[in-house]
Amino acid sequence: MATRAEAQSPALHVADSHGLIRVHGARENNLKDVSVEIPKRRLTVFTGVSGSGKSSLVFDTIAAESQRLINETYSAFVQGFMPTLARPEVDVLDGLTTAISVDQQRMGGDPRSTVGTATDANAMLRILFSRLGKPHIGPPGAYSFNTASVKASGAITVERGDRKAVKATFSRTGGMCTHCEGRGKVSDIDLTQLYDDTKSIAEGAFTIPGWKSDNVWTVGIYAESGFLDPNKPIRRFTKKEMQDFLYREPTKVKVNGVNLTYEGLIPKIHKSFLSKDKEAMQPHIRAFVERAVTFTACPQCDGTRLSEGARSSKIDKISIADACAMEIRDLAEWVRKLNEPSVAPLLTALQGTLDSFTEIGLGYLSLDRPAGTLSGGEAQRVKMIRHLGSSLTDVTYVFDEPTIGLHPHDIQRMNSLLLRLRDKGNTVLVVEHKPEAIAIADHVVDLGPGAGTQGGTVCFEGTVEGLRASDTVTGRHLDDRAALKETVRTPTGRLAIRGARANNLQGVDVDIPLGVLTVVTGVAGSGKSSLVHGSIPAEEGVISVDQTPIRGSRRSNPATYTGLLDPIRKAFAKANSVKPALFSANSEGACPTCNGAGIIYTDLAMMAGVATTCEDCEGKRFQASVLEYHLGGRDISEILAMPVTEAEEFFRTGQAHTPAAHKILKRLADVGLGYLSLGQPLTTLSGGERQRLKLATHMSEKGSAGVYVLDEPTTGLHLADIEHLLTLLDHLVDSGKSVIVIEHHQAVMAHADWIIDLGPGAGHDGGQIVFEGTPNNLITTRSTLTGKHLAAYINT
Repeated sequence: MATRAEAQSPALHVADSHGLIRVHGARENNLKDVSVEIPKRRLTVFTGVSGSGKSSLVFDTIAAESQRLINETYSAFVQGFMPTLARPEVDVLDGLTTAISVDQQRMGGDPRSTVGTATDANAMLRILFSRLGKPHIGPPGAYSFNTASVKASGAITVERGDRKAVKATFSRTGGMCTHCEGRGKVSDIDLTQLYDDTKSIAEGAFTIPGWKSDNVWTVGIYAESGFLDPNKPIRRFTKKEMQDFLYREPTKVKVNGVNLTYEGLIPKIHKSFLSKDKEAMQPHIRAFVERAVTFTACPQCDGTRLSEGARSSKIDKISIADACAMEIRDLAEWVRKLNEPSVAPLLTALQGTLDSFTEIGLGYLSLDRPAGTLSGGEAQRVKMIRHLGSSLTDVTYVFDEPTIGLHPHDIQRMNSLLLRLRDKGNTVLVVEHKPEAIAIADHVVDLGPGAGTQGGTVCFEGTVEGLRASDTVTGRHLDDRAALKETVRTPTGRLAIRGARANNLQGVDVDIPLGVLTVVTGVAGSGKSSLVHGSIPAEEGVISVDQTPIRGSRRSNPATYTGLLDPIRKAFAKANSVKPALFSANSEGACPTCNGAGIIYTDLAMMAGVATTCEDCEGKRFQASVLEYHLGGRDISEILAMPVTEAEEFFRTGQAHTPAAHKILKRLADVGLGYLSLGQPLTTLSGGERQRLKLATHMSEKGSAGVYVLDEPTTGLHLADIEHLLTLLDHLVDSGKSVIVIEHHQAVMAHADWIIDLGPGAGHDGGQIVFEGTPNNLITTRSTLTGKHLAAYINT
């Protein structure tokens, strides 16, 4: 392996510290006293297997300390409104410049957040329409679906002589649709899925999963509340009874001597089911929610979110709702044709923003697209928009796998953008796995050699060629290529899709083969997700595993999410002849000082709050007495600190032998999460890690699930792990499952039994099937962009 001195490129060597970001003794997360010197104004790529410490070094150390130092320049009052940032565990960190993190976290799920509001595009459009729109309806706020119309009257008392109070009326015109409150959609609960109105509550009218007649918290509170007659069929309820039954506000009642809170069925369903993560639900509960709740476009604004007044004001027959619904590349052309000297600077700025969308490969989006529906890769590229036109220089830009969600055809464009940021005099730090993205690096830092406790060290620093010649895991796999399979599987059936028109799909007819590995591919925005997620029925037997965030507090972790903690607690209880509840940090075993959180949060009023490790439990979350109980020589906190691979061995044999726990741990290792610790907060997982955790959970479910739908499962996977993923997909198919994968990675395409390629372009230029067949036929014909790139990959 090359030493750091040998690997350092002479062209990049900077004699003085002003040309370097110096990191010495970094110990954040699994980093083991890492020391690196990163050249400024260059593009440095950080590589290594998943969990090797890349993000800990780049995001949790370098970017975090830069942000913390910037925050400290503000007054204590201003800091009170900022998030609390602790100093990273590092001895020396100098040469820092302002760091801007552009990560792959999906944008907020607030229904009022759109692509337009997440950038400056909507704000500029509102100003444009307030100046040029006819009829003129008011200031920019009159075109905003986040601004409600307000009218208020009051009196102002003036104490001068005998003057009387002056009455005044205040008003503000907003563009929000009052019916949907700017959301564009209205939700409706199908009451027929909640109860049988021909029966009384006493006769078992409720059809909600888990609602049994002997449960005082559900059925019992309605039967005994006194607000309605439990022996009367629900369809015969009076108007008042029905109002109390469905919508009554929370009210204290006494049922069988117990004080309870009664509330209407609709808000109760919202709290009990709709506020929870569907992915964490049991299959029958998830199916119930999907049956009972529907979302439809608002009938008053046709889904535009805007008031009638806002929609009536137009420029050249185009309203702001029409403008936001256009594909951004089409909107850019419309704006380019506007010629109005009075708003020339505004038009120039708006034109530049819209052109940036097209340049970055997002011209197929529309400004009214809900931000929460963007993929991780799309969200990251949207965040890049504001930086492309920035005049700032000597900034440190930090990217987390910017090629996520990109077709091989689009990766070259992303590479050009990263190089452009560098060439403006900025330092660009990129965490990446794709060889095409690693290839453009001026400097490479490879971490490892393994994941979790097996990682956290620097294995290589230097050039790409130096990495390729090194004996590191990344170096050995950098030129990996997957070969086509000699034979492909024969389908056992077909899933017919006819006339699919979701989003940009143009009446697509396609048969997806069952019993095989099918890959759906195409350039970004070609309609892959619309075809798979929008056309395949979400019914019993179909499991969709995506990368959306898992709802839950920082107390949630892989052990609680997968159900692993249950057999572990029972094993501890049996071995020590005590109750299982003692081994839950959310129950009887919790440290009373921190309530099982492991940290103490101190609110310092106007000063920024501080989170500190609980001194009583030292962050272990459990009472000291609980930690005296052992299983196989370990206490419960030590087991939760174990990585999956270590825990799998621990529960496999010996005194700690627990088959139920070992079975779950084996699945976690199978999906490539062997490096995760059992107690790691779910809020710290990447999109790819979340998807693999969900997959492991679904694989343990008993039921008739026969079709697995995966969305870019290679996200976050190192080159060395791709083969492991392919083995897992084969295992699923060979066990009788049908696997449908939305994917761009050529190794997965090459391994497929069947490929469905969408295109030929994105947005309205896509939405068509451009190829169906085996990978071999795709390579032979080379009739599509995918075919050309796959052929080049196979033959390299």
